[in-house]
Amino acid sequence: MKIALVHDYLIEAGGAERVLQVLSEMYPEAPIYTALFKKSGSAYITLQECDIRESKWAWFLKIGHFYSYFRFLLPLVWASIDLTEYDLVITSCSGYIARGFKVREGAKVVAYCHTPPRWLYGYDTPTGAQKKWWGQAFMWMVGPFVRYFDFKSAQRVDMWIANSKEVAGRIEKFYRRPSVVVYPPIEIKHSSELQVCRKTGTQENQYYLMISRIVGGKGILEAAKAFEKLGLKLKIVGEVVDSKLAKQVQCLGRVDDSQLAELYKNAKGFVALAHDEDFGMTVVESMMFGTPVIAYNGGGYRETVVQGKTGVLIEGTDILSVRKGIEQMEKIKWDAEEIMKWARKFGRANFEKNIKKALETL
Repeated sequence: MKIALVHDYLIEAGGAERVLQVLSEMYPEAPIYTALFKKSGSAYITLQECDIRESKWAWFLKIGHFYSYFRFLLPLVWASIDLTEYDLVITSCSGYIARGFKVREGAKVVAYCHTPPRWLYGYDTPTGAQKKWWGQAFMWMVGPFVRYFDFKSAQRVDMWIANSKEVAGRIEKFYRRPSVVVYPPIEIKHSSELQVCRKTGTQENQYYLMISRIVGGKGILEAAKAFEKLGLKLKIVGEVVDSKLAKQVQCLGRVDDSQLAELYKNAKGFVALAHDEDFGMTVVESMMFGTPVIAYNGGGYRETVVQGKTGVLIEGTDILSVRKGIEQMEKIKWDAEEIMKWARKFGRANFEKNIKKALETL
């Protein structure tokens, strides 16, 4: 069976790219087709050894930020990708709608969906463009056209796999299609050596940790203001850093897996304040090191954070809500082994087993 993998676009390395990397390791002979692949982006570091094949529009989409503003070209971009030689196409899709490519009759298309496009259906995005006049004007002009393409191409998929129950609900709502839930693979290199020795009560772990590749839609600015008011130390790992962040915040930029593991292990708690999060891989990653979580009570966090057992769910992202969450967290005597045991349910082994099980039904 000839298999091809498809991904929206490859620029930054985030949770979706981690999933793609695992799929590529599961099916090493399968090439990866994508709209564009920037060698200057962090995704290049993890996927440079893979057989990456760009669309013929890649040269144009790489100019400035055209890949973001020329979304109305999606049908042309994906229609230019010919996959008729393959028996099975597994597409990893979200914001760029990696569908609409050419397949032969009888071939099967499986979509592992991180979320239907957030910008297209009114969910928060990192840029916050949907709240600005030019973003609203763009949606008014382009939105109906792209939504039509999104819905029509969604009907060509033989099997939908959602990364969470939250996303499964969105697939049903926007595409009118059922889906199978397979949680993404949570895996950090070096975790086997580092997670067994969690430090408590020492000076070096008197900090909270946040991780996000883009400051904006992930609740980072809200968290920064809250921690400044509370006088608590917050460390942020991410691709883009906002210059307005508070003095209490230490921005670390991008770190490798070894450094990330140490940050997770030594943190007093992990903070996740994104609204309508699709799944939230970093929340489970922190649990793999026995670190409890303060998370906004919404989206995929409801599926991974067990109140009082692996973390604390809060009802808002304002200073008062964050303060209450921290106070509640510090009153609980956390069992690191119990937290790690829960997190292992979301490990790579289960992901591979469930993906193969789903594909066998085809």
